[in-house]
Amino acid sequence: MDYKGYFDREIERRNTGSIKWDRYKDKDIIPLWVADMDFASPPAVIEALQQHAAHGVFGYTHAPEELLEIIIHRLQKLYNWAIARDWLVWLPGLVSGLNVVCRTAGDDGDAALTNTPIYPPFLSAPGLSRRKLVTADLCKVNNRWEMDFDILNNAVTPETRLFLFCNPHNPTGRIYTKAELQQVATFCEQHDLVICSDEIHCDLLLDADKRHIPLASLDEAIAQRTITLMAPSKTYNMPGLGCAFAIIPNAYLRTKFRRVMEGIVPYINALGYTAAQAAYRDGGPWLEALLAYLAGNRDLLQERVAALPGITMTPVQATYLAWLDVHDLGLENPAAFFETQGLGFSDGAEFGAPGFLRLNFGCPRSLLTEALNRLEKAVGAIK
Repeated sequence: MDYKGYFDREIERRNTGSIKWDRYKDKDIIPLWVADMDFASPPAVIEALQQHAAHGVFGYTHAPEELLEIIIHRLQKLYNWAIARDWLVWLPGLVSGLNVVCRTAGDDGDAALTNTPIYPPFLSAPGLSRRKLVTADLCKVNNRWEMDFDILNNAVTPETRLFLFCNPHNPTGRIYTKAELQQVATFCEQHDLVICSDEIHCDLLLDADKRHIPLASLDEAIAQRTITLMAPSKTYNMPGLGCAFAIIPNAYLRTKFRRVMEGIVPYINALGYTAAQAAYRDGGPWLEALLAYLAGNRDLLQERVAALPGITMTPVQATYLAWLDVHDLGLENPAAFFETQGLGFSDGAEFGAPGFLRLNFGCPRSLLTEALNRLEKAVGAIK
């Protein structure tokens, strides 16, 4: 299929129950906040869902055997990572997975460590799970965000049992190198930490010379302390279908993880499995076209932001999310100000970093261009 024009279509999402668009219902505000793209999912996914709907029965469903085989083969092919099928634990989403992980590692009153800025559920999950939150700031070095292991080492407390890690990183768009991942592994081994590695954006690499390396694929020792979270939801734009999975090589952690889930975490719905299988099996050409389109959006965004006074952004290597530093604009509440200018961003304060904004550029280029025109006009109006 020729995907020319596929991602340029502006699909009306108002009055469809969209969380992203209904935040600004009846307001002239372009929503650029939650990590939800405005593109139609792959045709193969839509067709598979239509066929399932035509069947007419939506009973309790387990993961199809073909889907298990596809995931195992995919991880082997992409990352040379051999996993066993019993390592897979299905989840209705990444956020529930984060909360289950927090309850799995350590006991009530223990602590979980993470870097900031970070996706907001990383900051809320420990408290919701009766754990303490410990944070360590990322540092900007040579125009890219990096972990400072002196800061991390100083942040660890005697109660710390878990490191919540995100790669590719949300919201900075970093892809961590193998050397950096080795440092993470060494750090966690030294402090005897379980690692939750959120790799939900691992398919959304925008630079051809970059590659994703699952943390648990480094060696057996790090695999035994790592719980990896993945999903097709961000890649193929189907988060509303609720299908994700954890990969847990360590039998003790896996058993405890499943025990925490019992009676609380629901099964995957039938359509979620159907969509995941179709996406992973037949969504390759669509994904290739998507990545080229997102890279074009990223390049346009970087070019336009570079020309604006008071705003900077580091290069986005992965995801469809940009992290904007707006400190120099001198705004007391940047997110609220830009809403008055017709732009709905995610507030950096929610990520543990006031003075920043997260911008979702997973939208038709015409909509992004209009948003950038508004951004330029808004910055020009600031005295």
